[in-house]
Amino acid sequence: MELNQSQDHSRSVSSITLNRSMLKQSQYTLSLLNEGQRAGLISSQEAYRIQVEIMQVLQYLIREYTKGESTSVSSDTAQGILTSLLYALDAYTLQFTEPEDAITHLGVETVKNIHSKGIELLQQYFEEAKQLYQTIKILRLDVPVDAYNMTIDESLPVFMNNYDIVFEGQNTMASIDYPLAVDDMKLQGVFYMKQYVKRFLLETKFCRFFLHQDVLFVLKNFGKKMRFNYSIELFNIFELILNNAVFSVLSGGSANQIRISDVQYNELDQLFMSSDPDKRSKLIHKAVEQIQEELDIDQELIAYIHLYRDELIQRVNISAEIASFDKLIIKEEEEREKSIVFMLHEHDRMNDMKMRELVDRIMKSDTKADKVSLIREHVVSLHDYLDLLNSECLYGDEYDSLFAAFWDIELAVFSKIVFYEELRGDTRAFLEIVADGTEAREEWDTRFVEFMQQLDEERIEAIGHLIYDIDYEEISFY
Repeated sequence: MELNQSQDHSRSVSSITLNRSMLKQSQYTLSLLNEGQRAGLISSQEAYRIQVEIMQVLQYLIREYTKGESTSVSSDTAQGILTSLLYALDAYTLQFTEPEDAITHLGVETVKNIHSKGIELLQQYFEEAKQLYQTIKILRLDVPVDAYNMTIDESLPVFMNNYDIVFEGQNTMASIDYPLAVDDMKLQGVFYMKQYVKRFLLETKFCRFFLHQDVLFVLKNFGKKMRFNYSIELFNIFELILNNAVFSVLSGGSANQIRISDVQYNELDQLFMSSDPDKRSKLIHKAVEQIQEELDIDQELIAYIHLYRDELIQRVNISAEIASFDKLIIKEEEEREKSIVFMLHEHDRMNDMKMRELVDRIMKSDTKADKVSLIREHVVSLHDYLDLLNSECLYGDEYDSLFAAFWDIELAVFSKIVFYEELRGDTRAFLEIVADGTEAREEWDTRFVEFMQQLDEERIEAIGHLIYDIDYEEISFY
């Protein structure tokens, strides 16, 4: 009987279409009802009936939430459960290719049945997300990139272990830092997480086409080029590897070769600078096709690469406009021995009791010279220096006295901390960076910037040279 009603209703509305631009991804079922009424696909009586049934299901869920002990909860909790209810309804209605078909089912099925079917779909999507995650753990890249590894080891497990389909279906339950090359942040709950782990896995699979040492080589040189410690920064590995694969092909190399030489870099520079935007686009399209063929990439990964391809074209065109591909093409650079390797060891740090005792002695000292002497005599760890400076045991020009006692290498280390954002990827000389200053977080940061600005230009330049001589991999800032 219900099926016949559905077929009759479908025939009666088959010639009427909805304005799809009015349908919202995050509130799909409600927007279907609104647009369905406007288009005459659903009557006001039917819409009212659906709304009443939604509230009835909400009351049932609230009783389930309180385990039958109450029919009322706080307004915030009720709103959360209602949002989760609507999320499950959306899971059901979004499965239909044509929104008119979804309208038809809303008109003939009860909200209770639709909600149950939506929950089943969400459970299915959740199981698929868990399977994708298990595959990620098996295929994960062996790279020292904190955000990548923490996403696998910490962030994704939070979701997999705590996702509540019935009462908090719309929540992702996890904070994820690692950025995808192509992401849809409008999605919520398991819809988002399934998409995230699927694309995360595709990116990981692509990077596994290349030699492990070549991937590490690109990452290390990317960090050098951008003037930051790549291990703790937020960036996408897939983008770097795909970019260099494209650049390799365009400069006469093979698709699985991602190390770019100086000769290849110069060829690429000439190629891009002598081409107009349309030709650059065609070149990159052709290179991507060659990569697909040489690496024998499956259709799902090809589709994802195509989603990112236009972003790469835009970046190449922007680099051509400023006549510099230095930050886009990660080229092979001649290794030079670091003149300074600044190593910090955890056992050099004071324990909390000793640090408190030192801070008390410093605050009780009568002169700046005594305070500086205590600090220089007892503090050997950068971590302890940071703890001490943040303890606010110094005042006013006492900071200047301490900084004046630092060697240039120590000023370089602190400059690397204070001017970190300005140094990463900035093309300005260190002298200009110091002159322009930075947004300080603490009093000591402000005093340090002012101290550096008072130094003569020759010394600032010398400190700047030391900054780039400190080994990125050996220094730890926090």
